[in-house]
Amino acid sequence: MNTYEIQNRLAADDQYALKELYDRWGDNLFQLAIAIIRSKEMAEEIVEDVFIKLWEKRRELSAVANLKFYLMVMTKNRSYDYLRRYGNKDISLDDWAIPYYRVESTPEDLLITDEIINQVNKAINDLPAQCRLIFKLVKEDGLKYREAAELLQLSQKTIENQIGIALKKIHAAINIHLPRAFKD
Repeated sequence: MNTYEIQNRLAADDQYALKELYDRWGDNLFQLAIAIIRSKEMAEEIVEDVFIKLWEKRRELSAVANLKFYLMVMTKNRSYDYLRRYGNKDISLDDWAIPYYRVESTPEDLLITDEIINQVNKAINDLPAQCRLIFKLVKEDGLKYREAAELLQLSQKTIENQIGIALKKIHAAINIHLPRAFKD
C-alpha cells in the first residue's frame, strides 16, 4: 500500500493505517529521536507522541506531500523540544551505544570481524552529536543531502562537509584496527 492510500485511510479514521505507518517507519523515527536525545525511554515516548499527534491531525494529511519527511520533522521537533525542556538529566550511560550498522550474511560481510564492526560503531558513536545525526539521516535513513539540510535547517554544503568528516573518521578507525591482510 502506498503512502497516498495510507493518508486517505487515516483521513477516514482507519486505525490500521496508523499501525501500518508505525510498523513501516516507527524504527526510523525512534533512531532519529535517540540520535538527538540519547535516551531510549524518551525516544520511545517521543515516537508515541508523534503518532498520537499524527492521529489527531489525520484529516489534514491530504495536504502533506511527503509523509515520511513530515514524520521525521515532527520527531526532530519533539526531540529538540524535549532537550530544551529537560536537557540531558535523564540520559544514562547505557544510552550512548547505538548500533548503526546491521550486517547481513553475504560472503563479503563474512570477512568482516565483530571487532571491526564494533570499531565502526564506536567511531560513529564518537562523532560529534550533529555530525552523528547527519550521518545517521543520510547513510542509514537514506535521506538525500538536500532533505537532511531541510530537516535540520542547515545548508546542503554543511551536510556534505559533515558526511565527509564522518566518513574520514570512520575510515581512519577501520584502518587503524584492520588486520594487515585487509589493508593491502
